[in-house]
Amino acid sequence: MSTKVKSPEDLPKKPGIYIMKNSDDEIIYIGKSKSLQNRVKSYFKDKYDTPKTKILMSHFNSLEYIITDSEKEALILEANLIKKHKPKYNIRLKDDKRYPYVKITNEDFPRLIITRNIGKTGSYFGPFTDVGSVRQTVKFLKSLFKIRTCRRMDGPCLNCQIDLCYGPCAGNISKNEYKKLINKIDLFFQGKYTEIIKNLEKEMKESSKNFNFEKAAVLRDQIASIAEVMEKQFVDFADELDQDVIAMSFDGDSAIVVVFSIRNGKINGKDDFLMSGAKNNKSNEVISAFIQQYYGINRHVPKEIILEEKIKNKEEFILIVDWLSDLRGDKVEISVPLEGSKLRLIRMVAKNAEIIKKQKKKMKNAMIELKKYLKLPKLPRIIEGYDVSNISGKLAVGSKVSFLDSKPNKKQYKRFKLETPGPNDYEMMRELLSRRLKPLANCTDDEEGTIKCEKPDLILIDGGKGQLGIATEVLKKYNLEYIPIIGLAKEFEEIFVPQSSNPIKIPQNNEGLHLLQRVRDESHRFAVTYHRKLRSKNIEGSELDDIVGVGKTRKINLLKHFGDIEKIKNATIEEISAVKGLNKKVAKAVYDNFH
Repeated sequence: MSTKVKSPEDLPKKPGIYIMKNSDDEIIYIGKSKSLQNRVKSYFKDKYDTPKTKILMSHFNSLEYIITDSEKEALILEANLIKKHKPKYNIRLKDDKRYPYVKITNEDFPRLIITRNIGKTGSYFGPFTDVGSVRQTVKFLKSLFKIRTCRRMDGPCLNCQIDLCYGPCAGNISKNEYKKLINKIDLFFQGKYTEIIKNLEKEMKESSKNFNFEKAAVLRDQIASIAEVMEKQFVDFADELDQDVIAMSFDGDSAIVVVFSIRNGKINGKDDFLMSGAKNNKSNEVISAFIQQYYGINRHVPKEIILEEKIKNKEEFILIVDWLSDLRGDKVEISVPLEGSKLRLIRMVAKNAEIIKKQKKKMKNAMIELKKYLKLPKLPRIIEGYDVSNISGKLAVGSKVSFLDSKPNKKQYKRFKLETPGPNDYEMMRELLSRRLKPLANCTDDEEGTIKCEKPDLILIDGGKGQLGIATEVLKKYNLEYIPIIGLAKEFEEIFVPQSSNPIKIPQNNEGLHLLQRVRDESHRFAVTYHRKLRSKNIEGSELDDIVGVGKTRKINLLKHFGDIEKIKNATIEEISAVKGLNKKVAKAVYDNFH
């Protein structure tokens, strides 16, 4: 619990953190010190050391503090509170992407699960940027080591019966033996493949000596599988390294930080982060803040961290190294290379940071261009795209895609089965938009920002004047006319806006137009993919399968013509024989099957 103070003189000369607030009682800055009184006194001077301190103190109103037992505890608490409160004048790690982690659960017989939330129990590995790759890895490890996947241990499940699980629920494996499997998985995520293979080879030899050839064969297959994984690692170094290489690139008020993870001598991960509040701070201060917040959650701490430049505050540097060593359980080294392979490596990471900065700038430029050409009230950070897909009105579907800051935000994608009889693309678009926009009609300002009520800054319809006219009517019906909406016609890439007969033409090489095209194409892809999926389900299993003379082509033609099985059931022989590719004999067979 924090304690309020009126003057720096009231602060103790002990380690802890101090919390600065403005007149609205909002936290604007959080800092740490080994002597709270001495540190906070430095803010109350006639002349300020830096522009940042001058700006900060112009908003300062009150101060609170929390005493800790050590400076190291203050460092940890500071990082946690910055992450929780996101003070305006702190350098903050913006990890909004919520990457997945792999968790080993804290149970008698642990499970391996993928999660985006870090709890207080269990062991975590990650974060991982490629969700598909993580799923494949977890699936591989589950099948390789045959650990349990069921939530409740209430009897042998199917996996146990088909030899995909050792069956701890049936008492087929002891806690000790099961723990050995989990330890191997732990080593796998640390990149210690060689160590796993050595352990497995030792077990295999012991099993062979004891004439347990079945177990030896299983271990042999496990060794082969892990050796295959090792071969697939794509960047190899001469030494068996355990390093994180960290470099950054400034971008105005923020900084792009890139981390390369090297485990067992191989690059096995690359990630980028945005540090906000970096303006008026030195680069080594930003990296120091990043290290504290990045490793402040449950991440693997490597043996060595390679940086572009030194952390100049010697006391803070020693404190960070000491803290990281405690987290790792072994000595951690932070180095700044001047030559050799490490220097080449840090230059490669720095180049990645620069490229990412340019990409982010390009994305922002695209939004700025759209704001200018479309005369939007604000930057279109959230753009929603809509499209419908059907074949002659049959199996009609609609899609909604969402782009956040020029990138697909797939959590907000949605697909719809449309009930409007067709073919009628206009009315299908009306149904699609009505079902999406109706919930927004009752949203108040207090609810703004929730997933249900997140309103787009721009709506894009795949089509021209006709589709746009329908969309405008839907917006008006739900009192949402203030949301900007456009139609993008594919033939000439013309942009139609409400209440204007003349389309807007954005130059073909303009980044804003390219962004609209990506949204339009993605909404089309998403709709068509869903339509194909439904069509495939309709075709793959139906009551037409057992009718003599009706193969796959005739089945497709029947479903295309009538739309669904019920209409085929109610059709006459003459109506069925009118379908492409069907003669009277086959039509009678279809009719007789249902009558």
